[in-house]
Amino acid sequence: MAATPFLEPQEVNIVEKRSKHSVAIIGCGVKGIFFANLFAESGYTVICTDADPSIVKKTAKGKTISSKPELEILLKNNIRKGQISVGSEIKKVVSQSDIIIVTISAVDKKERTDNTQLLNICKQVGSAIQQGTLVIYGGISTLGFIEGNLKEVLENTSGLKVGQSFGLAYCPLLNTNVQLSDLELIVSALDKRSLESASTVLKTVTKKVKEINEIKTAEFVALATITIRDVNTAIANELAIFCENANIDYFKVMGLLGLNEINLKPSILDEEEKNEAYMLVDSSENLNIKLRLPTLARQINEDMLKHAVKITQNTLRRLNKTLRRSKVTILGNTKPESTNESFIRIIEQKGAKVNLYDHSIKKDDVKSEKVKNNLNEAVEGTDCIIIVNWQDQFNRLNIKRFKSLMKSPAAIIDFSGKLDPKKIETEGFIYASLGRGTDYK
Repeated sequence: MAATPFLEPQEVNIVEKRSKHSVAIIGCGVKGIFFANLFAESGYTVICTDADPSIVKKTAKGKTISSKPELEILLKNNIRKGQISVGSEIKKVVSQSDIIIVTISAVDKKERTDNTQLLNICKQVGSAIQQGTLVIYGGISTLGFIEGNLKEVLENTSGLKVGQSFGLAYCPLLNTNVQLSDLELIVSALDKRSLESASTVLKTVTKKVKEINEIKTAEFVALATITIRDVNTAIANELAIFCENANIDYFKVMGLLGLNEINLKPSILDEEEKNEAYMLVDSSENLNIKLRLPTLARQINEDMLKHAVKITQNTLRRLNKTLRRSKVTILGNTKPESTNESFIRIIEQKGAKVNLYDHSIKKDDVKSEKVKNNLNEAVEGTDCIIIVNWQDQFNRLNIKRFKSLMKSPAAIIDFSGKLDPKKIETEGFIYASLGRGTDYK
């Protein structure tokens, strides 16, 4: 096994050499699969595993819990080519690999960060790492976690020393909404050799790698990035609600201001970074500081789920119907683990009959009559279509065809904000969206 902490650039400068290095991905969530594809596409041999057996089984079939179909397509291709395999035992996977990437973050319990599960997994990693292994933590941590918790756990369980017998680096994945080739990474470590080794490896998968010498600074960069994104979303959500009530088109205003960017779009999709968003608040409390704006942003963004339900109820009232009397089609990510699950569950509890259509999954993957393979079947006989998040296939939606299939009058609620409201209303639909009133024309 290669002495990875002292890895030289010439040892991984071509695909043939990289294929001799095994990369273990611990955690098969969105970040884990992103990292897996990233390294597989660069020529490394990748082994994925997860503490949850059901996720291991899904991953082995080329399926993900992500709402991003392109990640799943790449995963399936790399499994087919033999670049990615899946193992069920964390210790066994770790023992077979010389680069370990842990992508699991802490969990949120009643608005408090809990590292217990993460540290238990890291204990398994530490008990199986070999001399010369490079461990990269790719999740998000509270301030001081790597130096104060992770290093201690890995050294105690392995009997090895960071910087001498194995490498330990930090490389948080802060953006999965980019092409692999456009990815920007930051990397930091507690010692020079670990930093050099991790930087050498990461520069083989992306050209944009920024080294940060102080590990605590790198931890704060990650926390600040997520917090700024969360605050921006909260501002967008607040302004969107204002525009709805003032009958103004929020998206038109943002366009006029030149601010129509993804991080200033209102959204009901709050759960993906919810855990991480609490970490800076927790870190500040450990320093006896109270951060008011991030705390308020969390509250605003979590309340958007209720607001989405309210928009749905108000839209159906314009059809002279209630949720209890309505049949609704949900378009977008409908997997049970997705960020839209809570919304679907709430409107079902209020009596709505729901059809689900998600281009990235097949009906056979989910044992439910609600899931439809055919888009026309999903919308036939329904009162309302709700787009919870955008998929590329929706660029070709046949709105006229929907009108002939649905009950009349019918409504379209677009929480993605992608559809042109005038075109939808021209076809005879009642239209609603985040940030748009009922009479903004």
